[in-house]
Amino acid sequence: MAATTHTVTNQVPPLVGYDVFTADRALSEAVERHIEPGVLPAAREELSTLGQSAGSAQAQEWGAQANEHPPVLHTHDRYGHRIDEVEFHPSWHRLLGHAVAAGLTDAWGRPAGHVRRAAGFLVWTQAEAGHGCPLSMTHAAVPALRTDPVLAAEWEPKLTSYVYEEGLRPAREKAGVLFGMGMTEKQGGTDVRSNTTVAEPLSGEGEYLLTGHKWFCSAPMSDGFLVLAQAPGGLTCFLVPRVLPDGTRNVFAIQRLKDKLGNKSNASSEVEFDGTWARRVGEEGRGVRTIIEMVAATRLDCVVGSAALMRQAVAQAIHHSTYRSAFGGLLIDKPLMRNVLADLALESEAATVLAMRLASAYDTDTEEERAFLRIAVPAAKYWVTKRCTPVVGEALECLGGNGYVEESGMPRLLREAPLNSIWEGSGNVQALDVLRALQREPQALDAFLREVGKARGADHRLDAAIKDLLTELADLEGIEARARRLVERMALVLQGSLLVRWAPPEVSDAFCASRLGGDWGTAFGTLPHSLDLASVVNRARPVAE
Repeated sequence: MAATTHTVTNQVPPLVGYDVFTADRALSEAVERHIEPGVLPAAREELSTLGQSAGSAQAQEWGAQANEHPPVLHTHDRYGHRIDEVEFHPSWHRLLGHAVAAGLTDAWGRPAGHVRRAAGFLVWTQAEAGHGCPLSMTHAAVPALRTDPVLAAEWEPKLTSYVYEEGLRPAREKAGVLFGMGMTEKQGGTDVRSNTTVAEPLSGEGEYLLTGHKWFCSAPMSDGFLVLAQAPGGLTCFLVPRVLPDGTRNVFAIQRLKDKLGNKSNASSEVEFDGTWARRVGEEGRGVRTIIEMVAATRLDCVVGSAALMRQAVAQAIHHSTYRSAFGGLLIDKPLMRNVLADLALESEAATVLAMRLASAYDTDTEEERAFLRIAVPAAKYWVTKRCTPVVGEALECLGGNGYVEESGMPRLLREAPLNSIWEGSGNVQALDVLRALQREPQALDAFLREVGKARGADHRLDAAIKDLLTELADLEGIEARARRLVERMALVLQGSLLVRWAPPEVSDAFCASRLGGDWGTAFGTLPHSLDLASVVNRARPVAE
């Protein structure tokens, strides 16, 4: 071996052993802003502890292993008995257990719970995104179950527990449980009103037997599922436990696991119900209304999850450029690379600030904030999740060929990036949802405009963008065909307003000049060269240099 030919120089050290939370100034400042002083010290401590875990070598190894060893379906045991179990790598369970212990399924009952949980979800997702699926659905099931006080009393303490227990056992025997969801069917997809799964009443006590299929059922090893089925009174929401109270397995035939583009660590499945026992949640015929709060909460997690993927991708790109030399100097000092990094950092900070503002609205829970969320959540879900893939792709390119190699972790981020724009309703669904709110709930638009108006007069480009938006909103001709353009502008104006109010001047100036002022190209790295781009990049460094 000619060892002298393999001397390693100019290779970047791994980004490891750092606090993901405190190193993220946009996130940590949002936590300071949205959490009251009496709760803030405890929140800071728990998030910093989680941030150190997320930035550790061990968590990064767990994430890699959970994706290198995806789940395996076992439909039968060795004797031919149907078991319908999914086997996960131990690293999946370690990630999930750490997340549950950190309170990532508990937001509804503790002070500043939604901000604390959203911040933690943003931090921990950077270690591995796939296991965020059962975390998100478990958290989001709570408001749906609260439509039935008896079910809520039975399940909510276990859903918000800080104890993770794997394995299929009756829920009463477990200190903590996880939930999944089954809404879509192969003939309808997003159009859940075309569902054909039938619910046959057993008694007047809300018990039914379900027969049908679900085309996408996430996290099939969860303890319970919220599903939609056609009852005599119309589309209705049901709770399906995996294990019945007497300890026998419910009928829950997992036909196959989906072979997905990304999200490899997570098991997404097709399931069949054939006389499957279920409890009704809410009234017959009001299934969509019952489950809609769950959908809204998981849509917020799509925003938070995309912000997390962006942040990790940008952190890796800036870290790489800080250490990598080319053409006589560090990449980070090259004007063109600095422009690219600054542009990416703007997108990441705007996503983070918006996600945390939405979480704070859940905590405040006033009529005004609920009206604001009615438009802001689908608008943010539309735009932030759309921006995730190009951000991660450009960040990968900053690492060059090293970024295209699996060991860098960047390909996994890139495969994960499109997911949140599809999950819980793709772009068209979100845009049409905003239109429905505009047409049917005028108080929602009023709340949205009051929010963006809080920054009026602070930046002329933002003021002009608000004026243009009002003009678009006043013209409803052909509104459906223009829905994507309208929702994009709404999201950008909202992000611009939040950054003008809360971000450093160099960040808000660059955002307004590019996203609102029109001085921006079609690719990242086209910011006006006169801006303070070095300060923008320095603010986004994952570790102080």
